[in-house]
Amino acid sequence: MSNRVALVTGASRGIGRAIAIELARTGCDVMINYVSNQVAAEEAREAVLAVGNETTRVAICQADISIIDDHTRLLDATRSEFGRLDVLVNNAGIASSKRVDLLEATTESFDRLISVNLKGPYFLSQAAARWMIEQKKSEELKGYSPAIINITSVSAFAASPERGDYCVSKAGLAMMTKLYALRLADEGINVYEIRPGVIETDMTAKVKDKYDRLIDEGLTPIKRWGTATDVGLAVAAIASGGLPFSTGEVINVDGGFHLRRL
Repeated sequence: MSNRVALVTGASRGIGRAIAIELARTGCDVMINYVSNQVAAEEAREAVLAVGNETTRVAICQADISIIDDHTRLLDATRSEFGRLDVLVNNAGIASSKRVDLLEATTESFDRLISVNLKGPYFLSQAAARWMIEQKKSEELKGYSPAIINITSVSAFAASPERGDYCVSKAGLAMMTKLYALRLADEGINVYEIRPGVIETDMTAKVKDKYDRLIDEGLTPIKRWGTATDVGLAVAAIASGGLPFSTGEVINVDGGFHLRRL
C-alpha cells in the first residue's frame, strides 16, 4: 500500500511547516499548501524531504483557504499528485490585524479572520470528508482510516478582549471539531482538535517580552515557550493512528495552561 497522504494548510512556515516535517518523519507523503510565499513553500518542501525516507513524496499547491473555489483546486492537486487523502490538517490561520479594544473593533478585520480561520476550514473539511467517504468504499484502500485535525488555540476558551475576532474564530473552530466528529463517526472518520498555547512563532514575536515575563511568573506549569515542533509531534501521533478510539478529542499543547489552580 502506498504511503498515507496528509494535506497541511498554511504549511510554508511556522507551525504548519513543523507539522509537515513531523508527518513526513512518520512516513506520510505531504501536500504543502501556501497562500502567497512560494519561496517559503519550496523551502518547506526541501525541509520535509530531508526528514522523509526514500519513498517520501512532497508537493506544494497555492490556494487561499478563505476562497471556496480554491478548495477544489487544492483537493484536485492532491488527488492528481498522490491519488488519495488520509489526513487533512486545518492549520492555516491569521492573527488579528491589530490588537484593539473590543469596542473599537472593525468589521473588516472580523470578516477576514472568520473567512480564513473558520469558514475556510469548515468548507474544506466538508469537501475533504466527501472524498474520504468515497475512498472508504474503495477496494484498493483496505484498512483506510482517515482523520481530520484542526489546529485551534487556547484562545478558543481564554478571552482576550483586545483581539476578540481571533478568539471567536478559534472558539468556532473548536465547535466545528465536535460537529464534524459527530457527523463523521459513522463514516469511520475521526476528527481531532490540537489546541496550542504560547508557541514561539512569527505571530507571537511582537509580544515576546510580555510572554517571557508571564511564563517566568507561572503562566504555565511547564515554564518554557512551546515550539512549532511540539505541535507537529502531537499531530503526527494522531496521524499515525495512535488514537483510534477517540474522536472530537482536544489535545492541549500548552505547557499545562489549561489546568485550573487555586
